[in-house]
Amino acid sequence: MLTALFFVAILLMAIGCLYFIRLDWKRYGLLYLIAAISANLLCYVFTVTDYYSFPRNVLHKELVIPYALVSSAFPFAVLFGVRYSPEKWVWKIPFYWGLIHIGVLFEVILLATPIFTFQAEWDLWDSYSLRWVYYLLFEILGGKLIPPELRSPISSEAFKYGRWAWIVFHVIVISTIFLAGVYVGITLF
Repeated sequence: MLTALFFVAILLMAIGCLYFIRLDWKRYGLLYLIAAISANLLCYVFTVTDYYSFPRNVLHKELVIPYALVSSAFPFAVLFGVRYSPEKWVWKIPFYWGLIHIGVLFEVILLATPIFTFQAEWDLWDSYSLRWVYYLLFEILGGKLIPPELRSPISSEAFKYGRWAWIVFHVIVISTIFLAGVYVGITLF
């Protein structure tokens, strides 16, 4: 069952990556390759330096990290972020805040399975902080690689009080902060 869910998640994110790449295979394809290679490299380094591990790597039993998952999840978030992030940085921050909270939520879900585990030197705060650096660097790189006509930024107006992006952002952030409190409570006791 776990293998099937893992496979479906990878398949859906891979389809999402292909959706963005088909918009301009050279530019979005290059961004995908850079994101996939850097995510796999970071994951590999953090695994071999024993920050975290994948004791039951369901799709890649003989490999150190789940390359298919890393090659679909992180690039999908990068491509999604570059395509839809608002034009102004004042609105990019809440946009990425929501995106990062979703990513960390899935990481916590993965921690509840036998697939993934943190070692003593690593915790969710490290992952959270690294995601900020990773996605914001790719936002800057994506701004250089992907011209404005190939982006579809969410309107800044949508992030204003009571609008759809404001509501979605608050639902994501408030619910994940609540769940983070539950996670901390569970792990402390």
